[in-house]
Amino acid sequence: QVQLVESGGGLVQAGGSLRLSCAASGRTFSNYVMGWFRQAPGKEREFVAAIMWSYGKTYYADSVKGRFTISRDNAKNTVFLQMNILKPEDTAVYYCAADARPLRGVVTATQNLYDYWGQGTQVTVSS
Repeated sequence: QVQLVESGGGLVQAGGSLRLSCAASGRTFSNYVMGWFRQAPGKEREFVAAIMWSYGKTYYADSVKGRFTISRDNAKNTVFLQMNILKPEDTAVYYCAADARPLRGVVTATQNLYDYWGQGTQVTVSS
């Protein structure tokens, strides 16, 4: 049973930083792609960033490129999202997700290709 547990959300002022963590358990994730998505109030859930666990290949949404960094710690089975220069429009519930059957070499932003999801963590950026 795959479990993804997010943590690290909170309230921060614009321009500040937060680091989200996603603790993964229940499988060996070396062949997985791990992603972060977010959903703001009244909006659809959207892709933020993803990483290929084995090779570290990453992919970012244009809206966060240069401000957010996704990484993973193999020993701790944890994926991180370092968020810098936060803006009020980054306010959302952030979800960790796992793609268990990625196409070879592909780090996808397509939500319905992700098989497992965490419960989400709230990030609020005040202006």
